[in-house]
Amino acid sequence: MRSEHQKSKDRRIKMAKIGFIGTGIMGKPMAANLQNAGHTLFFSEHFEKAPAELLGDNGIALANPKEVAQEAEIIIVMVPDTPQVEDVLFRENGVAEGVSSGKIVIDMSSISPIATKGFAERINATGAEYLDAPVSGGEVGAKAASLSIMVGGPDAAFERAKPLFEAMGKNITLVGGNGDGQTAKVANQIIVALNIQAVAEALLFASKAGADPARVREALMGGFASSKILEVHGERMVKGTFDPGFRISLHQKDLNLALSGARELQLSLPNTSTAQELFNSCAALGGANWDHSALIKALEHMANHSIRD
Repeated sequence: MRSEHQKSKDRRIKMAKIGFIGTGIMGKPMAANLQNAGHTLFFSEHFEKAPAELLGDNGIALANPKEVAQEAEIIIVMVPDTPQVEDVLFRENGVAEGVSSGKIVIDMSSISPIATKGFAERINATGAEYLDAPVSGGEVGAKAASLSIMVGGPDAAFERAKPLFEAMGKNITLVGGNGDGQTAKVANQIIVALNIQAVAEALLFASKAGADPARVREALMGGFASSKILEVHGERMVKGTFDPGFRISLHQKDLNLALSGARELQLSLPNTSTAQELFNSCAALGGANWDHSALIKALEHMANHSIRD
């Protein structure tokens, strides 16, 4: 049987006061899943209004990140890039001004591992703890609460936050110390980009050779080439549905982190560089906000051939 201490801890976690800053394509459904799990969320309106559908008895709008951090036990940040995370944390009236001992700051954005270590040190200096917990799974995974969550930080903070992660994801791993979660996410984005490129090249080859790319994809789904990318993004490529689940501009940002990190580590990542150039071509074609599966459009442009014609 559970001890009274454990029961008390469980009740506190189940009804936790959570700050949530960043309600975009990914953040909005993640916040909704936390509310569905019974938590009260506090939103900062320092940049834009909180989504109306998240406000109510368990969704409260406040003026700035400092106020959110003062009200919440755990503060989650889910914004696009390193500068935005730094701004939310350390701006005037930022999170760092509102946290104190016993609180946890969780950055679920995908940002620089090196910057993350510095952010953690600054938050730790306030007495609070810091976790970097970037996610993978896109908008589909965010809505389905099936995200993979890669965490860096202290064991005790991870265990305390784990019920919140479980409300948003399925595959939850403590990778190591602060910064290691972000390193795992960069590695994830390398793999995803290269798989998108492989699927795009395969379907383009099949189409140019005269085969039906939709049927080729169906055939490959039953073999060793099968993958989540072939399943989900291969279908997007065949149908030409490139409304963003994950924008090309964001994947460019992630690959920039990989390539800049590789330079510091004196590594060569030739295929990652090629994938980035293809994303750059898409951006030059006006597609920075296309879904990253639209990488195929850069290849189609070079081939003067569309698989959807």
